[in-house]
Amino acid sequence: MTQTVKKTILSADFMQDMIKTTANLYRLGWDERNGGNISYLLKEEEVAAFTDVNQTIKTIPLNFHIPELSYHYFLVTGSGKYFKNIVDAPEENLGIIRINEGGETAAIIWGFSHGTLPTSELPSHLMAHKERLARDASHRVVMHTHTTHLIGMTFTHTLIEKEFTRTLWKMCTECIVVFPEGVGIIPWMIPGTDEIGKATADKMSDVRLVVWPHHGVFGTGNTMDEAFGLIETAEKAAEIYSLVEGKIKQTITDLQLYDLAQAFNVKPREGYLNET
Repeated sequence: MTQTVKKTILSADFMQDMIKTTANLYRLGWDERNGGNISYLLKEEEVAAFTDVNQTIKTIPLNFHIPELSYHYFLVTGSGKYFKNIVDAPEENLGIIRINEGGETAAIIWGFSHGTLPTSELPSHLMAHKERLARDASHRVVMHTHTTHLIGMTFTHTLIEKEFTRTLWKMCTECIVVFPEGVGIIPWMIPGTDEIGKATADKMSDVRLVVWPHHGVFGTGNTMDEAFGLIETAEKAAEIYSLVEGKIKQTITDLQLYDLAQAFNVKPREGYLNET
């Protein structure tokens, strides 16, 4: 019986999304060693189709209070686990948790075998989910990854959000279409803390992509592809910036960015572009 349930849940669309995405992130070099983490908000009926949603393998404290997510289910990557190993051992490297009533503890209901726990960045993930859900009921994915060129850009570019955003917009035509609201940037902070989670979530009241200087990014989306594509687009722009920094002779103008936004029916963040 156990083997049947295990085989079935591993074929679920949400599980395959997670397995394929983590493998791709590792292949791209954005999640070295045990770097990076993902959480995927699941509907109760999705989980119930494969396992008992009322079971509790283990209860873990959250060490913070997030009642807004009570009875929400998340597929989460494991603490200290390597993305490259997920495809071969998903039940050890992934787990499904249910936030218990009151939002102070979580129940592991599937996976995380051999004593594995959810990612140490769980506070940042859950706070980001809470913030994005308040603005978009279709939100489902939070993705943290160590994108090489975006990290590099935090060493060579001002960390003023408006200026950082404008540079990304001007490096690649698609950028203003994909993230017209721009990107958020927090100060350097110790990862895995409630403080960095709160700072990230506060930014996500306005944006879907938050840069952690000298560390990586947090991206969100309604699907795994959307969250990945958001990060991928910003990373491509940062790569172009790294290739041309100090050599730029011409670029996409503010007027051209306005024309792009109008053509694709998006609204650039107010005040980020010159009107003339």
